[in-house]
Amino acid sequence: MKSNIATDEIAQPYAQALMSVAQSKNQTEQFGEDVRSLQRLLSESAQLQNFLSNPFIQPEDKKAVINQILGENPNTYLRNFLLLLVDRRRISFLEPICRQYLALLRQLNQTVLAEVTSAIPLSEAQQQAVTQKVLAMTNARSVELDTKIDREIIGGVIIKVGSQVIDASLRGQLRRLSLRLTSS
Repeated sequence: MKSNIATDEIAQPYAQALMSVAQSKNQTEQFGEDVRSLQRLLSESAQLQNFLSNPFIQPEDKKAVINQILGENPNTYLRNFLLLLVDRRRISFLEPICRQYLALLRQLNQTVLAEVTSAIPLSEAQQQAVTQKVLAMTNARSVELDTKIDREIIGGVIIKVGSQVIDASLRGQLRRLSLRLTSS
């Protein structure tokens, strides 16, 4: 398993280079959509991740799979970037590169990422309420929600924005109550 710090140090210059290309072509949002699609594909397919990370698989085979995945995608800059990662033996860092590119894009657009964990899927109105709360908290221009379901929190939500955590879950309230009762 790779160290997160070492991975981030390797991924950062590549993410910045991709952002530089996107900005020079005035396509930061298009690149963002393509990167999100790649990230989704990687998270859904452990087999693809293993294939791209395997050092024993020939670079030509990896390039063929990348070309097949991208299909008719008109973004030749992204295709060339991915092929360059294969040539430089950095394709195994694709997921952290994607993650860092999206962080750079959020920073450029003054958007914050809010990780929201709830016991059940949030309705549209609840998502709007969380968005408004995060906007008020951060003074950002917009909010990107990353929602997760965790039945163990029983009810309520946990909102994480950067290092700030708002625990409004029933599990958290019960834990705080338990601590108060045991400290008395």
